[in-house]
Amino acid sequence: MESGILEIKSQDGVIAISGDTKKVLSNRFARLYMKRNLDYKVEGDDIFIQNDMDIDKLMNHIKVLAKYANCSISYDDHVGKDIQDFNDREELFGRFSKKAKDIRDNHPVVEEFDRFKESLIENMPARRLYPLQLLSAYHMAFAQNECNFSVPGAGKTSVVYGAFAYLHSLPNDDPKRVDYLLIVGPLSSFGSWENEYQECFGQKVESMRLIGGMNKEKKAIYLHSLEPSILTLTSYQSVISIKNDLKYFIAHHRVMVVLDEAHKIKNTKGAITAESTMELAANAKSRVVLTGTPAPNGYEDLSNLFKFIWPDRNVISYNVGQLQNMTKAENDERVPDLINQISPFFIRVKKSDLGIPAATSEVVRVDMSESQRNVYDAIEEKMVKDMEDVDDSPYIQRVKQAKMIRLLQVATNPDLLNQSLTAVYDDDGNLLEESESDKVFINELKKFVSYEIPNKFIKAGEITKKIIEEGGRVIIWANFIRNIEKMKSYLDRLGIPSKQLYGATPVEGSDNNAELLNETRESIVREFNSKNSSFSVIIANPFAVAESISLHKMCHNAIYLERSFNAAHFIQSKDRIHRYGLPAGTITKYYYLVSTNSIDETVNTRLNLKEERLNEIMESMPIPLFDNTLVAGGIDDIKAIIADYESRAKKI
Repeated sequence: MESGILEIKSQDGVIAISGDTKKVLSNRFARLYMKRNLDYKVEGDDIFIQNDMDIDKLMNHIKVLAKYANCSISYDDHVGKDIQDFNDREELFGRFSKKAKDIRDNHPVVEEFDRFKESLIENMPARRLYPLQLLSAYHMAFAQNECNFSVPGAGKTSVVYGAFAYLHSLPNDDPKRVDYLLIVGPLSSFGSWENEYQECFGQKVESMRLIGGMNKEKKAIYLHSLEPSILTLTSYQSVISIKNDLKYFIAHHRVMVVLDEAHKIKNTKGAITAESTMELAANAKSRVVLTGTPAPNGYEDLSNLFKFIWPDRNVISYNVGQLQNMTKAENDERVPDLINQISPFFIRVKKSDLGIPAATSEVVRVDMSESQRNVYDAIEEKMVKDMEDVDDSPYIQRVKQAKMIRLLQVATNPDLLNQSLTAVYDDDGNLLEESESDKVFINELKKFVSYEIPNKFIKAGEITKKIIEEGGRVIIWANFIRNIEKMKSYLDRLGIPSKQLYGATPVEGSDNNAELLNETRESIVREFNSKNSSFSVIIANPFAVAESISLHKMCHNAIYLERSFNAAHFIQSKDRIHRYGLPAGTITKYYYLVSTNSIDETVNTRLNLKEERLNEIMESMPIPLFDNTLVAGGIDDIKAIIADYESRAKKI
């Protein structure tokens, strides 16, 4: 609660602030802020500011000063018209925000909510939203500008279509009406948006994909056309090259712009993808941000998300530096105020809200063959000892992660030693570095590598065969492309048809030859989800396709041939078959293949701990802060590898 009042007057191009100004002048952060942003002088206890900038910008600066000083603002009866207009807009936005928050807190105006539900029955006839989806869609339609932070599997796509159905049904002269949807997201999400449209509206959508299969000129012609498709999809990377054409499209049509899996815009340090995407907000009729992890690095990640949905308002009054400080400080007293500021404009459905039956899991321990064990033990003995190096430089960290990759590879398939690590990256996009001594050591070991089928492949084949014989379908997750390809070859030998999904699998519209062969990501997922699919197995890479595909209606089994320390990819992959909409009585089962006495056991333990911590955070915090929980291959993982190795060595 504010403990002081700043009184605002204006005359002859100058704004005078009186009242409890000592609270401003005695606050070093407020003084520093004034020096950086305002042309001012102090006379006695009064502060005089030149009114030489946009009034909204100037008054927002004064609001920041008031926040630093813990003061409210009052206006003199004779302030200028520009300030009075600003105050009127603020009061109107305040009432609007309160109503948005009431809806978010499940206190909508009953009659208005009923009209919304009736509209959806008429305008989205093929899909009925569950109660929390209905509330989310109504909140989105009312606010028009919203961040949806619901967990994967909560049905965010259906929520967007519900809001769109309502806004699209409004009369032509209604200022809230929207006519078109522009989705910016990962390539893997496009098929889901198109399929979900058909499931919501009962008809195939007229859509346009602005991706690699279309040259820049054709994209421009489409975006300048008078009658575009109702659904336009593009990737974050594509936005950079067609930004101006997209801005024209948004400015000349009534467009709802949706940022799906909005990780790319969180960067506040001038990254070109984030900057280009942020520019799309200005003329959009409605702006929506979708991400289940709004602040993986800290509260600073929220800055661009809320700037995007409200580009002309200072919804978050804290700057990036302040948000970073709030992340670092435990129980920072400003955090409740931050949450209060943004709460009217975000909604979040937790996993526990969905009522999904609990999944089951089984750790399947697999003994290595004698030759695999010999190679693994040799690598582990050398590389784990090297990991104890206390040097914490970025180069040494990348070298340690390269050692970790080699251990993970050999624990599943020693044949991967025949591949170099020249194009392997960590989770931050940094190229891993294999030391010269490790390269020499690996090269020497290659002569001992057997070309036998690894025991994990044999066990995965046995489980897969049993699932198929019982009428089920299965997705097999593998981290390394060579293992995906080898697993497919092995299943072919067993007479089990399968398809591959990984980074090289083309997206529809980007490779016409692939479409003719029916080998795009979308065609594979569509057939797999159909009753008459010609195959019952998908082999996939969680790094490439763990987001935005849904397999839960036909597939209830997942086999993990191998896993890494990346908890985010692991949890996202699990959500592909365990999400809202599962048929009653469905049993979802995960099989985790773990090579005995290997790094696999450390991975299993660490992922259990990380998943437990992540679930605790997701369920308990309004804006989940993940600290280092999502980090893969960090210092805690390395320590665990060393500790487990030493523990095993003592038992020998």
